[in-house]
Amino acid sequence: MRVRIPTPGPGGTRKLTISSRAEPASPDASLAEVPYSHRGLTYPFGRTGPGTGALIALADGVGWARLPVPGSLKHINVWVLEDGPGVALVDTGLDIPPSREAWDSLFAGPLTGRTVTRVICTHFHPDHLGLAGWLTERFGAPLWMTRDEWLFGRMLTADIRDEPPREAIAYWRAAGWDEQRIEAEAAKGWGRFAKLVSPVPVSFIRIRDGDTLSIGARDWRVVTGNGHCPEHACLVDEEGGLMIAGDQVLPRITSNVSLGLSEPEADPLGDWLASIAKLQALPDSLLVLPSHGEPFTGLHARLDALDDGHRDRLDALWRHLGEPRRAIDCFSVLFGRQIDDSVIGLATGEALAHLRRLEVEGRALRSDRDGVRWFEAAGSA
Repeated sequence: MRVRIPTPGPGGTRKLTISSRAEPASPDASLAEVPYSHRGLTYPFGRTGPGTGALIALADGVGWARLPVPGSLKHINVWVLEDGPGVALVDTGLDIPPSREAWDSLFAGPLTGRTVTRVICTHFHPDHLGLAGWLTERFGAPLWMTRDEWLFGRMLTADIRDEPPREAIAYWRAAGWDEQRIEAEAAKGWGRFAKLVSPVPVSFIRIRDGDTLSIGARDWRVVTGNGHCPEHACLVDEEGGLMIAGDQVLPRITSNVSLGLSEPEADPLGDWLASIAKLQALPDSLLVLPSHGEPFTGLHARLDALDDGHRDRLDALWRHLGEPRRAIDCFSVLFGRQIDDSVIGLATGEALAHLRRLEVEGRALRSDRDGVRWFEAAGSA
């Protein structure tokens, strides 16, 4: 399916003009744009990215900007694509003042006078969807997403309540959380997702796996994956040698793959591994544009590393299940570091996803006792 729409807005077509340069992360400015290689990947634009309000040209009509994200991630990359009379935006950042200010700097700087023709979100997570509503309202532009991602975003922003649902309490208890931790988490209420996301548009334009989006002079094929989320959209311009990868392929960190509350009998890690195999069919020569980190080449090497990493952890986890274990008993094997309150939710979901994969593979047996879920190796560990 090919998707073509008129791109409304005043003015004629013009090239993306980039005047800002990357800001070095160290006093040695010579390192800012020096290509380098590491673990089979090559970073042709160096190991730094654009500063706030800056836009770096990666290819004709393709610009790279960054928005701040609190915590260890520090940033999210967003992509600005020439689109007839204006620009299309891919991903939007969190709905927090620093991100809004960063967009304001872009529209007062390298994007002065440009209209936004459409906002495309790779998936529903807040750092990607957070300002989609704000941007579409500001420019009168449509939101483009896969249906599952739009539905999740709409659902989560609407689900706000004073206390967590009973299913959430059961989920935490099943993972092995003690009552004190459950009470502390419950006291935070329910609906924190909505605090980081502007109102998600009621209407959207659906994109599907295999669609071709004609944006400016480029044709981008939609390639979906899942496991990290239900229907993540990557955009691939094979002729131009580019892949907007979102969180589906990151260069130095592994996207969280969690067994979520909404579908407790799913197999997200199995879905993630299948998505890796699917992406292996793409050309290895693509310049990968990830949501976190820097653009890189070496797609197949990175996919192999992601696949090997999860399979190694599954093997280690299976050996760890020589006696019955709960999800919280598996943190040391899966993460190799202390898990504190700031990440215990993500760690719990990731542990449950790996345990569930072993169960699906027939390598682990599950038993539920007094609301707690126990796993033990099937056969000799």
